[in-house]
Amino acid sequence: MDFTLLQIFSPANILLFIAVFVRIGGLFASAPLYSTYPIPTQVKIWLTAFIAFILFPIIQAHSNFVMPHDMVGLSCILIKEFAIGYIIGFCANLVFMAAELGANMFSIQMGLSISQALNPASGTASPIISQAFTLLITMVFISLNAHQWLLSSLYSSFAHVPIGYSFIFDGALVQKVIYMTGQMFAIAIGISMPIFSILLIKDILLGFVSKLMPTMNIFMVAMPLKVFVGLLLCMIFMRPITEYTRLVLEKILTQIALIF
Repeated sequence: MDFTLLQIFSPANILLFIAVFVRIGGLFASAPLYSTYPIPTQVKIWLTAFIAFILFPIIQAHSNFVMPHDMVGLSCILIKEFAIGYIIGFCANLVFMAAELGANMFSIQMGLSISQALNPASGTASPIISQAFTLLITMVFISLNAHQWLLSSLYSSFAHVPIGYSFIFDGALVQKVIYMTGQMFAIAIGISMPIFSILLIKDILLGFVSKLMPTMNIFMVAMPLKVFVGLLLCMIFMRPITEYTRLVLEKILTQIALIF
C-alpha cells in the first residue's frame, strides 16, 4: 500500500496534475459562462480541481510527461498549458464580444448609449441593449450545450497537444486565432446591420421632414421615435438574430475543435 501511494503521489504525477489544472484554469479564465458571470472565485477553483481530478487518470495513462528539473522548465510548461486553455475560451468568447459590439452600434442610433448599467457578463458598464443581447446569446449558448463542447475541445487538446515541451506556438496557430478574431467584427456587423440601416434611413427621412416643415421641432419628435422604432426593430429581428448567432456559434465551436 505504501508503494502504491508513493507511485500516486510521485513528483511527476503531482506536476502533471498541476499542469492539467492550469490548462483547465486557462479555459475558465476566458470562456463564456465560466468567466463572464459573477461566479465566486472559490467555486471556479474547486470546479477546476474537480474536473482536473476526473481527467487526470485518463491523461496520466496516455502521457509521456517528462518532469522538468528546474523552475524555468516548469514555468514554460505551465505558461504553455494556461495559454492553450485561454485560447480555447477566448475564441468561444468572440461571439459574445461581437454581440455586445453590434448592440453598441445601433444603441447609439437609438439614443440609448447613455443609459448604462453594470453588465454582469463583463463586469463593466454597458448600454441596456447590449446587456439584453448578451443574455440572448447566453441562452443560445446554453441551448446548444456549448459549454460541454468547450470541455470536449479541452479534453481533445490533451491528445493533440500533450503536456510537456512538445508544442511550440507557430505561425499557423497565430493565423487561426487572428482570423477568428477578425470574424468578430463581421459577426457584429451581421447582428447590427439590419437594425442600424433602418434607423439610419429613419434619420434621413426625418431630415427631409425637417426641411419640408421648418417650423416643426423635429428634435422633440425624433428622440422618442428613435427609442420606439429601435425597440420595435429589436423585437422584430429577435428571432432572425437568434438563428444567425446559433449558426455562428456552431461554426466557431467547430473551428475551436480544429484549432490545435
